[in-house]
Amino acid sequence: MSTPHRSRHRTPHDRPRRTPRTPRRRSLYGAALAALLAAVAVCAGDAAARVFPYGPRHRSVNDLGNQFVPFHAHLWDLLHGRARGGLLFNWQSGYGTSFLPDLGTYLTSPLSVLVALFPRADIDLAVYVVTVLKTAAAGAAMAWLLRTHRRGAWWAAGLLGASYALCGWSVIEAAYNPMWLDGLIAFPLLCLTGEWALRGRRPVAGALVVAVCWTANFYTAYMATLGAGLVLLVRVVLTREGAAQRLRPVGRAAVTTVLGIALAAPVLVPLFLSSRQAYPGWVREFRPVSWADVFARLEPATYSFSSPAVFLGTGTLLLVAALPFHRGVPVRARLAWAGLTTAVALSLQWAPAHLVWHLFATPNGSPYRQTFVLAGIAVIAAWAGVAAGPPGPRPLAAGAGLLAATALWARGSTLATSWGYVFFCGGLVAAAAAWWALRRRRLALPAAAVLAAVLVGQAAATTAYGHRGKLGGLDDYPSWSAAHTARAGALAGAEGWPAYRTDPGRPALTGNDPMLLGGEGGSYYSSHTPAVLTDTMAALGSGWTSRGRNVQSLDNPVVDAVFAVGARLRPDGTIARAQVPPLVTIRPLATAGTAGTAGTAPVAGTVAGAGATGAVDSGGTSAPPGASAPPGAPVAYGESPFRNQELLLGARVYEDPVAPGVCRAGTGAYLWAPQYDATARLADGPAFRLNGAAPRNRAALQPMGVSRGPSSVLVFDAAPPARWVLSCLDRDRLGAAVDSLRASAATSVRVGSTGVRAELPAGSTGTAVLSVPAIAGWSCNGRPATAHLGLVALPLDGRTTRLDCTFRPPGLLPGTAVAGAALAILLGLAAVRRRRARPGPHDTLLVPGISRIRPPHAPRTRPRA
Repeated sequence: MSTPHRSRHRTPHDRPRRTPRTPRRRSLYGAALAALLAAVAVCAGDAAARVFPYGPRHRSVNDLGNQFVPFHAHLWDLLHGRARGGLLFNWQSGYGTSFLPDLGTYLTSPLSVLVALFPRADIDLAVYVVTVLKTAAAGAAMAWLLRTHRRGAWWAAGLLGASYALCGWSVIEAAYNPMWLDGLIAFPLLCLTGEWALRGRRPVAGALVVAVCWTANFYTAYMATLGAGLVLLVRVVLTREGAAQRLRPVGRAAVTTVLGIALAAPVLVPLFLSSRQAYPGWVREFRPVSWADVFARLEPATYSFSSPAVFLGTGTLLLVAALPFHRGVPVRARLAWAGLTTAVALSLQWAPAHLVWHLFATPNGSPYRQTFVLAGIAVIAAWAGVAAGPPGPRPLAAGAGLLAATALWARGSTLATSWGYVFFCGGLVAAAAAWWALRRRRLALPAAAVLAAVLVGQAAATTAYGHRGKLGGLDDYPSWSAAHTARAGALAGAEGWPAYRTDPGRPALTGNDPMLLGGEGGSYYSSHTPAVLTDTMAALGSGWTSRGRNVQSLDNPVVDAVFAVGARLRPDGTIARAQVPPLVTIRPLATAGTAGTAGTAPVAGTVAGAGATGAVDSGGTSAPPGASAPPGAPVAYGESPFRNQELLLGARVYEDPVAPGVCRAGTGAYLWAPQYDATARLADGPAFRLNGAAPRNRAALQPMGVSRGPSSVLVFDAAPPARWVLSCLDRDRLGAAVDSLRASAATSVRVGSTGVRAELPAGSTGTAVLSVPAIAGWSCNGRPATAHLGLVALPLDGRTTRLDCTFRPPGLLPGTAVAGAALAILLGLAAVRRRRARPGPHDTLLVPGISRIRPPHAPRTRPRA
């Protein structure tokens, strides 16, 4: 059978071409490789350091154990319907506080919800898995971006993507601040939206990506946006000619970014307003480290809390250093990418640029939080070189010489380590040989394997060494254990909410025990700790750490009565119970006063005789609290926490010591020495540690035990502080005061996720007080709530029989309106683009790689012979 004759003429459709799926598939391979290498390196480093979950050492250092694990435990409770409160309000922490700002700061990453898949007792493991997944996702996103910029070997994109994900900033600093890893993911994604704007594609998708990035973590997303803007400017200069052609993509990118940020406004606006109402943190001036320290941090296996962790892997660093000498790359591209990398590196050390990177405020902790942007730009610069072909011997030699010079300069730094030099020099030799070998096709596979091994080994060593440094210099917190389970079980068995609160007590495991273990306590640690909470609790004698943002629970029966704490967990695991008033009480006119509207600080003035050097409180000999103020005049806290407690309770319950340092037998001895940092005791009792290392810490008012008379004289085990007060609590007086409050309190109280409803006795006058800090956002009976000594309040006129208080985060409605407007604009843009893209009945569509496509209803034409 003869075969039919085939014409030698080929139409455009007959020409062999690469399908669009092939580059995309290879980009997926690169992303998968980057994710795999990043995950393997992080896990290998953690295993080598023998930290959780691979060994007995604690992984939860600093804010990881103090904030992120408890916040994710609360998220677990929310997702399983077990939390006290909802997305807007948190009843469990700080006696009730806004939750939307915390949600937007710590928990709005799309990956955070994965913690719900784990048992609650495995919350530490859940956070660890999410952390590894975020690191892997950052590597995958960068690998995808690199292949979008320019086609190149997919495995090289995967190696560079993994190098970005495993930069020193990621494995050392962001590893215990998982929310920062969202910025690591955001940078390549925002650069990708810039690429879409450059090509006039996907404006709606671009805005959505921006919205997700800014919602996940606005702080690092801001830095990533600045970095992505710089990358877009370089791309525009390199790929467009003429002012008009360059301004158009910049304008499209700006519109996309603004619309994306506007979509995130329901989270961002309340978050920004909450930051302004938070207790002020540590304000300090930026001081750049030496360049020797900066160059030392280029090496593996180095650690420092206050210097930029710019480790990136010697294979990547060699490509960046060789780029200016790589003649396969156009001169303009070499100058642009090398210049941008150098400029961003210099900006880390310049104070004005430092302020721009950090939202115009030097952060409380590490001052180089923008380092991941430098890592990302350096990786993009490295890709610009390797995508044009592996560098030759001369560029490699020049680049190796530059890196050797930085290593010699780093010898003047105390941060450089012997193992760091070993890994750096060995990795440099291996990487140089591997990049040179890639010029020979038969050596490509072993060379790529060497580069991957160098990267994983150096990153794992850096991870392990970082754990060593963090455990040696930072606070650490135990992972969930049998002790946690026992405490959580005891709290659950004592629950009586909303009839009374249950407090996890002291000593605390973390600064957020109510979210981690359960209950509705007073402790709370967040970047959004309200100033009104810190001021109110400090006035009542509470202690704090982190310069006022980590407010501790106060073990004091008077404060427990005021805040309706009816059950408190003791250090021995037992529950101490007390009869307390409900959440809503009535204060008579004689003792009622306001310290402004909700959200204002209640502290003003001083109390005569309190706070003197070595003084004992003179309470118990004066008139009842509030009586000295004219009716209706504002009542404010003074210096003495004992007077302040009585003022808020509405009765005298403390008395003078019968002799210096000796309380009457049968009364409770309480010591207030906020700056004392040692142990103190009654002569016949146990010692108690007061943590008053100012200015970072403030010691809490400490119960010393029941006095037995002269044998229970107060003893300081170190030099007595300059300021201390001893006062003696009469339990009978306290019981009478509680009975009085209960007699006139609300007859029923119902609590919802964002509000309280209470039935009041008929004819009630004075002030209804809700035992919740008067943070901004509360309204009662349809009007803004007032504040009574730092608590939510509503004046009564004798006719009010119901109290209906609701909380709405300030800025939620304006933010929602902004997001709605942005969404409408996006939908309009999408409709216009869809209409313009719809072909007419006789239009011809031009597709890259295909000469033309005939629409289905167009007349058929005969091809020419």
